[in-house]
Amino acid sequence: MPETKSSGGTAHVTSHDVARKAGVSVMTVSRAMSGEGYVAEKTRAKVLAAARELGYTPNLSARMMKGSRTNVIGVLVNDLLSTVINEIVGAVSVNLRKCGMDLIIYNSIEDLGASARSGVQQMIRNHCDGLLFVLPRLSEGYIEFLEASSQPTVLVNYCRTDTTLPVVGGANYAGGVAAAEHLLGLGHRRIGFIAGSQHTGQSQERERGYKAALRKAGIRSDRTLVAHGDFGQRSGFEAAEKLLRLPDPPTAIFAANDDMAIGAINAAHSLGLSVPHDVSIVGFDDIPSASLLHPRLTTLRQPLADISEAAVAELIRRINNAEGQQHRIDFPCELVVRESTAAAPLRNAA
Repeated sequence: MPETKSSGGTAHVTSHDVARKAGVSVMTVSRAMSGEGYVAEKTRAKVLAAARELGYTPNLSARMMKGSRTNVIGVLVNDLLSTVINEIVGAVSVNLRKCGMDLIIYNSIEDLGASARSGVQQMIRNHCDGLLFVLPRLSEGYIEFLEASSQPTVLVNYCRTDTTLPVVGGANYAGGVAAAEHLLGLGHRRIGFIAGSQHTGQSQERERGYKAALRKAGIRSDRTLVAHGDFGQRSGFEAAEKLLRLPDPPTAIFAANDDMAIGAINAAHSLGLSVPHDVSIVGFDDIPSASLLHPRLTTLRQPLADISEAAVAELIRRINNAEGQQHRIDFPCELVVRESTAAAPLRNAA
């Protein structure tokens, strides 16, 4: 096991020091730190605790040259400004630390498929034991590239195309059904939908669920009631304004995420409409600000902590060459009813 010297020229901490501190052999320290070979979880925890206390850090570059594990996971995202992505990455970090692992974050503001073999991404692939793609923008070609790769990979909240890669996410279709059924139950019959970007496939699945609920209620889909945004608040504002200016506007709007729903509430207010008395609005995700609005937002809550924990567990199973649990794991979403939805106005009530 390579050693790391402390700064300032002081005595360096070695794996022998960690072994003495933990009361185990140097070989056990090596297995515990590298993740190679069997080590009881209790022993591994003791070794990691001793390493932290002594300030011992294995030399990553030397371990890579030996072909050993780095105990580092690469987390690839497209938008660090996204509240949902930040919540997922934060939860992933917590779960990795519990496993004695760390993470490198690579943020790409463009389609990850466009630079699949770039120096930065190649560096991440070479430094990491596995990769997590969070709400990724992936071209079909890059999906095929990942499927053919031996690098353990898990996708988080991706449903744009079919893939043999493991995917962990929320039940977007069922969430879309639940949102529409909630509004239908309040008597709404003209229900608008604000779609987000097409990158991850989540918006399409939420829209599919919304349309399925309308069909079940005997309501034909109306293309004029579907507007398009990009998951941002401004796009939600513009899309809602377009819907609410229709000759026969919707009495309710389901936005594919909370940010666009917030934009829709602002658009309604700018047009002199009351939420929810003139128009009801539903979002998706239950980001922290959803409960701080006026009115507070009715939305679908994704269990982001559970999604993150399951994604980490699935990736570690594959790193350890253990059989994965499932091809796809979808966690149910919870309808959180707040003040942004109410009974339909009398002109449109059933």
